[in-house]
Amino acid sequence: MKTNFIQDIYIYASRVRQFDTVDWLVYVAWVGLMSGLLFCTAGFVLIGHTNGVVFPDYVWGVPIGCFVFVGAIAFDTIGHRTIYREVLKKGEQLVHHITIFAGITSCLSLCLAYSHPGFFRIPSLTLIALSIFYSMIDEVLHWHRYLTQNSDRVEMWSHFFIFLGHILMILSWWTWFSEGYPGVAETLKVLPKL
Repeated sequence: MKTNFIQDIYIYASRVRQFDTVDWLVYVAWVGLMSGLLFCTAGFVLIGHTNGVVFPDYVWGVPIGCFVFVGAIAFDTIGHRTIYREVLKKGEQLVHHITIFAGITSCLSLCLAYSHPGFFRIPSLTLIALSIFYSMIDEVLHWHRYLTQNSDRVEMWSHFFIFLGHILMILSWWTWFSEGYPGVAETLKVLPKL
């Protein structure tokens, strides 16, 4: 029986009922970690904005991209922990781990680059490039799975939004760094007063 996209989303999301304790721990740790990044970036920009700091418009791409990313991984991880768990073990899971490592360390490197821009410029750019490169490898693997009927359109759309959110966030963040982090110093002066 053919289903429409809304029904497919419901079926995909309802698989969360198949989670065991380990699945919940992985899910909460992963989505929670990225939610923490969302709250930190959005909170920082909002604190600055509400206290009169004028950020370049592209800075809003950091929390907006992070929001898109978090929403997409919250969905995608359900399929990864249930219906697609076994097929991911064939190699795609390793690509995910490498991508996650490069993505997290690129964000950490960009944070450290505020105080040490000369030292962290090249490592940040390298890690950003690697996170995008491995994201592209992951997309190729997903399309192969989709074409061989080992994926579905909900997972594919989730990955589109993961890629969109990641690119929007990290390129906005890189631009912010490369332009000298305008607005950061002013926001940091406001934080102790809160």
